[in-house]
Amino acid sequence: MLQSDLKQNLQGDRSNNLDGNRAINQYAQDFYAWTQEQSELLRLGQWQTLDIENLVEEILSLGRQQKQELRNRLGILIGYLLKWDYQPELRSKSWKATIREQRDEILEILNENPSLKPYLDEATQKGFRQGINLVLKETPLDLIDLPSECPYAIAQILDLQFPFE
Repeated sequence: MLQSDLKQNLQGDRSNNLDGNRAINQYAQDFYAWTQEQSELLRLGQWQTLDIENLVEEILSLGRQQKQELRNRLGILIGYLLKWDYQPELRSKSWKATIREQRDEILEILNENPSLKPYLDEATQKGFRQGINLVLKETPLDLIDLPSECPYAIAQILDLQFPFE
């Protein structure tokens, strides 16, 4: 839907929107169109016609996505740090690049979302479990060969020189 069409629809008959049914139906049937309409309603200050319930859920979901992204990146990074430590004979340029890439992305996430820093300890523990699964999937190592707790301090995990020093 073009923005001009959207504005025209918003300025037209609003009786369908007053009870929120139209917005809720649109949310379920065409999420993209719903986002465009809701953003236009926000721009126009049309507070009474906003789909508040779904907007709240989507905003909360955005925050959860940032936490999930941090956990996933930590999982990959920790998995590759474990591979680096437990399979030194297989170290490669590719592993080094993956470690650097994941670390850069983690630092960027934390830079863009500083309020996630207090979550870093919990995210690291959850990421460690993901890292163990990555190692088990990608190497001949068994669970018994690997640490039961994350052997890396957060400072090491975020240190651009570790473990290459």
